[in-house]
Amino acid sequence: MAAAPGSRFLQVEALNRLGNMRLSFRKMLEGPYAGRHESVQRGGAVEFVDFRQYTPGEDLRRLDWKVLGRLHKPYVRIFADETNLLCTVLLDTSTSMLFSGHLRKTDSKLDHARYLAAATAFLVTRERDQVALAVSAGRLGEYRAPGSTALHLARICETLEAVKPAPETDIARALQDLFPMVRRRGVLMILSDFLVPDLEAVFAALRLYQYLHFEIILLHIVHPEEQALPKGPAYRFEDLEDESVISCSPLELARIYEEAFSQHMRKVSSMAAAGGCKYRFVSTAVPYVMTLKDMLVERRG
Repeated sequence: MAAAPGSRFLQVEALNRLGNMRLSFRKMLEGPYAGRHESVQRGGAVEFVDFRQYTPGEDLRRLDWKVLGRLHKPYVRIFADETNLLCTVLLDTSTSMLFSGHLRKTDSKLDHARYLAAATAFLVTRERDQVALAVSAGRLGEYRAPGSTALHLARICETLEAVKPAPETDIARALQDLFPMVRRRGVLMILSDFLVPDLEAVFAALRLYQYLHFEIILLHIVHPEEQALPKGPAYRFEDLEDESVISCSPLELARIYEEAFSQHMRKVSSMAAAGGCKYRFVSTAVPYVMTLKDMLVERRG
C-alpha cells in the first residue's frame, strides 16, 4: 500500500519492518466485507461480492485462476459470509496533549498519538480491513467513516495533519456522539492522556460500546517529564488548557505531585480493568513502532 502523500505521520518504511504482523480481533464480529476474522453471522446464501489480493499463507484453492492469468497477480474471491475487522480510533486533541517537555526536544503527546493512529490505520487497511477516525475536540469533531482503501488511508492522514488542539475536550461526550455512527461491533481504540475532570463519565460512556461487545483498547499517552517534576531551584509552570501560571520551587511540590500523577495512572488502569478494557501505558520516550510491535505480539499471544 502506498504512503499518503506529504504525511509526516505515516512512516511506511518503518512500519514495513513489522513484517506480516497485524491487528487481530479477539471477539467474534460482524461485517459486510472480506476479511480473515470469524463472523457472528451463520447460514444464508453464499454470495460473491468482490476480489482482494491474495495473502501468502492462504488456502490456494481460493485463488481465482482466471484473474491470475489475466492480471498476472494472485487474487481471491470475496463472499458475503466473510467479514472484516472494523477499528475505530478516537484521538484526544485537548491542549494537554501538546506537552513535549520543558525543553521541547521530543514529540508532543499529540504527535506521538498521531503517529500511532496513522500506523494503526496503515496496518488495518493493509489487511483490507476497515478503519475509522474520530477526533475528540470539545465533543466529537472530525470523523472519517470506515474505509479500507489507500485513498481512505490518505484521507485519514490528511485529517491527522490538520488536527488543531482544543482548549478542552470532553471524551465522554465525544464517545456519546460517536456511538450512533458506529453501526457494528469492532475494536475501539482511544489515544489520550486521560487528563479529564471526570473519568467516571468516560467509563460510563464506554459501557455503551461494551453492551454491543466492542473490544476497547485504551492507549494512555504519557510524557516522561509528566511523571516527576524537573530538578532545579525554581520553575514556572504554565497550564496548557486554562493558561494559568504557577511559580514555585519543585522541592516543595515534588513528592505531592509525583504521588498525585501516579494515583491518576493507577486510577485509569484500574477502571479500565474493572470495565473490561485493554489498557496500555504508552511513554513518548519509547519509539511508537516499538510500542505497536509489543502490542501486536501481545495480542498474537
